Amino acid sequence: MLHIQNLHEGKALFQALGSEVRVQILELLLSEGEMNLSFLAARLHLTNGALTAHIKKLEAGSLIRLTAKSTGHGSEKIISLAQVKMLVELAEREPHPNVFSTSIPIGSYCECDVYPTCGLAAPDHLIGTVDDRRYFFHSDRSQAQILWFTRGYVEYVIPNFIPYGQKIDDITLSMGLGSEAPGYNEDWPSDIHFLLDGIPIAMWTAPGDYGTQRGIFTPDWWYEDWNQYGLLKTLQINHRGTFIDGVRKSDVTIDTFGYKDKSTIQLRLSVSEDAEHVGGLTIFG
Repeated sequence: MLHIQNLHEGKALFQALGSEVRVQILELLLSEGEMNLSFLAARLHLTNGALTAHIKKLEAGSLIRLTAKSTGHGSEKIISLAQVKMLVELAEREPHPNVFSTSIPIGSYCECDVYPTCGLAAPDHLIGTVDDRRYFFHSDRSQAQILWFTRGYVEYVIPNFIPYGQKIDDITLSMGLGSEAPGYNEDWPSDIHFLLDGIPIAMWTAPGDYGTQRGIFTPDWWYEDWNQYGLLKTLQINHRGTFIDGVRKSDVTIDTFGYKDKSTIQLRLSVSEDAEHVGGLTIFG
């Protein structure tokens, strides 16, 4: 789900939607699924050059993704939807007195067990050596802005600083996620499981490991033939169940845990070796 939290943040999205042709492109992708650039141009009676200008606007608005697909005579560009849900807030909300918000650094996991391909990177350098899981215990891991592994798990303690005597009604977590292929592969599904205090609460299948274009926050030094960005996912557990991007994933509710002011809360992200799709996990932050 694309979440725009204020007008300035949504500028690229609004520009992308400010064209009847670009709206038609989205409608075609919604009704017919992904298609190649030439076919889409023919459907809209546009030249490839004219279509490319519209595609760039839609990419800038994070509405579509463009991937290269091998054919018998080379490769072709495939266009697909990157978003099917959007939440736009015209103004930033004032902090609610009963809401506690915090950031959890990617490298602040309390426990892990990961297997190559794997690695960690800070904003301006790799942490140690790639595919050497010993570096997941290096002291520099606190600087990590990207973390990846093929199978295994990382587990985090969610800070709990609610007032004494209170209980927790809702936990909402936002994170950038993708699968993990050698280099990158945008058609590389991976079943990612979420557990709270050892109890499975949800599973999401990451579609791929995105790398055909640089992400908004991709550092300049990052390798061009590696993955570049993930998908923003929102995990929520409340009294009604567990949801990812507003879609119910399980009937496990917050009442299962009885979290109060002194409760320790541990979140595990896992790719199991016996999953249907063992495509790894990359966390971006």
